[in-house]
Amino acid sequence: MEDRVRVVIAEDSVLLREGLTRLLTDRGHDVVAGVGDAEALIKTVGELAAQDALPDVVVADVRMPPTHTDEGVRAAVRLRKEHPGIGVLVLSQYVEEQYATELLAGSSRGVGYLLKDRVAEVREFVDAVVRVARGGTALDPEVVAQLLGRSRKQDVLAGLTPREREVLGLMAEGRTNSAIAKQLVVSDGAVEKHVSSIFLKLGLSPSDGDHRRVLAVLTYLTP
Repeated sequence: MEDRVRVVIAEDSVLLREGLTRLLTDRGHDVVAGVGDAEALIKTVGELAAQDALPDVVVADVRMPPTHTDEGVRAAVRLRKEHPGIGVLVLSQYVEEQYATELLAGSSRGVGYLLKDRVAEVREFVDAVVRVARGGTALDPEVVAQLLGRSRKQDVLAGLTPREREVLGLMAEGRTNSAIAKQLVVSDGAVEKHVSSIFLKLGLSPSDGDHRRVLAVLTYLTP
């Protein structure tokens, strides 16, 4: 299976952890470990690293024992620093801007932040896991809306047309040009023109390669 990925799940709710495992394994992916707290997550990934068997992606709850505050996202940030090749997708009950911003700081590849309600949309959730594992981004629309809404880069925002802002929001969710076209009911060519215009207005040259999509999104999400 070309898109098969290896996953570690960190979630203190046994029911949800088992549910996520079932969703992923039923679609041909390998859940190599499931843990219930941040300390176990760090230990497990370290052990896998020692065996030269790092997972492609970690799916972690933002809040985990013992305090149920920010243990999960702290572990995710740490793993991104210690193992840059691992994708990290965090799940949260609510949009927590501080945690989302912290997670997005630094490397722009292989990161995702989804609300737990999004798990119910099975195909989108599994696609997000695979996308993050492959070095892409997956940001919940609610996260994008809140972070864009409080961005202080009004000078840059003012340079975009309403349609370009809409396209950028969908880009931030991790959607491809084709998916954006379907969402907006326009042609692929129209979306490509909007994306090119966004890159131009943000000063992102072709030399930035495929990273331009991520850089464009981060320009807006960074306060």
